[in-house]
Amino acid sequence: MEYCRKVGHPFLALDMYGHGDSSGNFEDGTISQWTEDVIDVMDQVCPQPQILIGSSMGGWVMLRVAQQHPDRVAGLIGIAAAPDFTEDLMWAKMSAAERKELTRSGFIASPSEYGDEPYRISLGLIEDGRKNLVLRSPLEIDRPVHLIHGQQDSDVPWQTALRLQDNLTSSRVLVTLLADGDHRLSRGTDLDLLERVADHMIQMCNANS
Repeated sequence: MEYCRKVGHPFLALDMYGHGDSSGNFEDGTISQWTEDVIDVMDQVCPQPQILIGSSMGGWVMLRVAQQHPDRVAGLIGIAAAPDFTEDLMWAKMSAAERKELTRSGFIASPSEYGDEPYRISLGLIEDGRKNLVLRSPLEIDRPVHLIHGQQDSDVPWQTALRLQDNLTSSRVLVTLLADGDHRLSRGTDLDLLERVADHMIQMCNANS
């Protein structure tokens, strides 16, 4: 946001339902709902094509927005993007007992590295995630994409960025891997890189408009 203010570029920043300052609980959200929420906000606030920037789960959501409404998207920047995480990073790593409990009760508690309280994973999130998978077949998005991922990311494997690059049909996909970068990519050097990536993306999109 500070970067946009500095260069005088308009921007829209939002917390997903159940995240940050937004209302609701994470356990009640789904990829489909979060995607529709972003589309609704764009409809109301910024109907012109946008450069979407998504971090972690937001990276998956931005891809689904671009799939459903390509005319609303000028370019994409993923920061430790986590497409298909419900299947590949949650369900695939659950024990048989955890899967049984999730199916029986509809929820399981999972430890969180970002807070004292565990977060609850719902069966609805897992089942809805399967309707939104993007790494199982070609991802037809014809927009410039830049993916940034830290190779010390303990939450989302950096190889996810390469899988995503392989799946995207766009001929304009760049991947930047940071050997010492973690999941948050919030250090000063990380933010400097993001500014340079945003500058380049803005220039590309302006040239193509």
